[in-house]
Amino acid sequence: MTETTATTPTTATSAVTAATGTAVPAAPAATTAASVTTAATPGPANLTFTCTGVRADAYAAGPTLVFRLRVTADPDTRVHALALRCQLRIEPARRRYGPAEAEGLADLFGERSRWGTTLQPVQFAQVAVMVPSFTGETETDLVVPCSYDMDIAASRYFSALEAGEVPLLMLFSGTAFTGAGGFRVEPVPWDREASYRMPVAVWREMVEQHFPGCGWLRLPRDTMAELLAFRSRHALASWEATVRALLDAADTAKPPPVAGLRLGGAVPGVTGRTAP
Repeated sequence: MTETTATTPTTATSAVTAATGTAVPAAPAATTAASVTTAATPGPANLTFTCTGVRADAYAAGPTLVFRLRVTADPDTRVHALALRCQLRIEPARRRYGPAEAEGLADLFGERSRWGTTLQPVQFAQVAVMVPSFTGETETDLVVPCSYDMDIAASRYFSALEAGEVPLLMLFSGTAFTGAGGFRVEPVPWDREASYRMPVAVWREMVEQHFPGCGWLRLPRDTMAELLAFRSRHALASWEATVRALLDAADTAKPPPVAGLRLGGAVPGVTGRTAP
């Protein structure tokens, strides 16, 4: 009977070398887990946003607010550029209102007794800004053109406030270009937002810069033509005198209700972000 003996690769190699006199290359050793290195993949920038202040732009062609925005990323993440979009909303339920303010807001939200259901967010503005390259943290200006048009709900809301602050919510989206060597593209998460309480005095300062002591009213062309004809017929010196004459001649009785119009129905509820 022939006896068989199992040999390891090292033993077999030694036996072949002894028999033939020729060295046989040894099999490569198995690679261990400790010897494997993998290049780290950079994570998301983890952007956060904070509004640090606001001012009225005294040199703008029209009413303009400038919000100061702080953008923060992970300290080790290089942000080459940030194409940012921002929606601004008024959160009217987050402040108190005096009797005169409540009266001025009646056409937006109805009687105070109904405010539990009608005091919904009001869309203020939607703007875009390109943030330049930074690492860690930077600050930039968010320029928001405004309107004094009383047909716009946000303008009517601002004009009804006497003092205090306006509770704002900023909702962010956009695209970030990041990376240390080269760059990669990642979206700004849609859950990024920032709250800010804007002083009412800043809004009033902005309006006074462009309409000192005055208001602004938009009318259709045919109505303007009728007003101009009325002013010419009565030889009135100014538009203020024209409107005053009409007010003095108006009937003091309450006007009949307009079909389909109700207080508090002018502002649609804002329930989610609008599409960019």
